[in-house]
Amino acid sequence: MLELKLAYRNLVSAGLRTWLNVVVLSITYVLIIWHQGFFSGILRQSEHDMIKDEVGGGQYWYKSYDPYDPISLDESHGIISPKLQSMINKNEATPILIRQASIYPNGRAQSILLKGIDPSQKILSIPSGKLKTDGEALPILVGRRMAINNSLKIGDFLTIRLRDSKDAFDAVEGQIVEIMNTRVSTIDNGQLWIPLKKMQEIVEMNGEATLVVLGQNVTGLSDSPDWKFREQKLLLKDIIDVIKSKRIASVILYIILLFLAMLAIFDTQVLSVFRRRKEIGTLIALGMTRLRVVRLFTFEGAMNGVLAALVGAVYGIPILVLTAINGIPMPDVVDSLGFALSGNLYPLYSAGLVIGTIIIVMITVTIVSYLPSSKIANLKPTEALKGKIG
Repeated sequence: MLELKLAYRNLVSAGLRTWLNVVVLSITYVLIIWHQGFFSGILRQSEHDMIKDEVGGGQYWYKSYDPYDPISLDESHGIISPKLQSMINKNEATPILIRQASIYPNGRAQSILLKGIDPSQKILSIPSGKLKTDGEALPILVGRRMAINNSLKIGDFLTIRLRDSKDAFDAVEGQIVEIMNTRVSTIDNGQLWIPLKKMQEIVEMNGEATLVVLGQNVTGLSDSPDWKFREQKLLLKDIIDVIKSKRIASVILYIILLFLAMLAIFDTQVLSVFRRRKEIGTLIALGMTRLRVVRLFTFEGAMNGVLAALVGAVYGIPILVLTAINGIPMPDVVDSLGFALSGNLYPLYSAGLVIGTIIIVMITVTIVSYLPSSKIANLKPTEALKGKIG
């Protein structure tokens, strides 16, 4: 098309003005894609680690269990149903019994959650196999955060005080046999893990559990009178909602970036239309319709977006690829934010993210380019020949 050729020549002849617009737009492209990839990476890593270490393929909760209500733990236990027991026997699920307890590290009292798990289970990737010991002391598994916060190390002894099913207090001596390095803080902070059978004996709850974690490939699930099924999506809802809220907040950054880029394009187009009055008049006098002249200036503005995408690809692709391969170092403070992250975060850049960002920016650039150019449509032939813009 003639308009496209003229638009390209005009952009090239504009020189520095064009490059300033292109650079600003390319930075907008790269920052939006990088930022969205950052959130996608957090969501992917958090979901993966939580499924692997805590959620599994879903869970059955005892009817009164509420993880956000510690008081409910006293009544949140019951006999495992025959259906669930059959799944456990087939290694398709593993039960967990949860009780409130207290420990006394370094002479001070601390409330914790005591969790019993089968040392032979393969449903979750936590190192429960370390609980298979023949020592006299009760074997204890703790997380890295719990160990750091309480100055615990392998071989340390802990006194655990808890109540049994008859509300009688009991105390047992335990020894730390393993410190697990898990990214999931919800199975780490303020928690101790011990063998399920020994915990059932201590609290006199033989054959009982608080929840049952299912394997990834278990299907055909339904509720029972005492056990309620919680699907994987529901168990991951909290982390998904947090990421969604962060993405919404990031829209403010995108609006600022787009506003700066669009302001540059708009000012350039207004200046271009004003300075090229005689050129516009000449084009109309030579027979180019006003609509085609408007299209010419709109194409010029839109081409800024195309060139910006190409320039952004030149320096943006290496940056995005390097961060995706090497990751982004995460500070230790992330542990306290509830995200299943530690070490490096690996952003996730999807084709939909890249294409969607380009389309949104291109549409915005085209609209902003059209607005000042639309004044040309109201030109009268005599004014055009005089080089006047009404």
